[in-house]
Amino acid sequence: MNTTVIGVAGGTGSGKSTLVRKLQEAFAEKDVVTLSHDFYYKPHNDILLEERRKLNYDHPQSFDTDMMVMHVEMLKNGIPVERPVYSFVDHTRLQQTIPVVPAKVLIVEGILIFDSKALRDLMDIKVFVDTDADLRLARRILRDVAERGRTMESVINQYISTVKPMHEEFVEPSKKYADVIIPEGGFNSVAISLLIENIKSVIR
Repeated sequence: MNTTVIGVAGGTGSGKSTLVRKLQEAFAEKDVVTLSHDFYYKPHNDILLEERRKLNYDHPQSFDTDMMVMHVEMLKNGIPVERPVYSFVDHTRLQQTIPVVPAKVLIVEGILIFDSKALRDLMDIKVFVDTDADLRLARRILRDVAERGRTMESVINQYISTVKPMHEEFVEPSKKYADVIIPEGGFNSVAISLLIENIKSVIR
């Protein structure tokens, strides 16, 4: 099986997840799988929850990117993988894993995936989602409060202390590696249609 690897990067709350969902919907379920960089946060079982909450989760060293690279390579070679499961409530990796089988299209998604040359070299198409910072912050607040058990104050404090500086240091500069830049991500229907047709032509 020839696997086409699509990288989708961009800042927090940029619309990556919406874009990924629309890409998934454009192909048969058996033909597309997704790996999120968020699955590969390093476990921190050796420290207490209060200490884990204080860690910088927006720095490249927060991720076990080597494991993700290995899993992408395996999937490209037709080998199933067991990807990790991460709890954003407990800020650590859980014991269970989830099986992922090879498919025609592999979507790799995350804020920092273009920072890794090893990951970039495995991608056939690199897409960067570019969205206004105020809108990204608003989306992050809504997501983290509703889905990750956070308070609004903690989300804003984290954004100011680590998310914004790390975006400026690592995420924004990685935009230069993109083949395609999509303003507003999953909400840009014209760009999504063009991207889907391009992916289909690559697969053919």
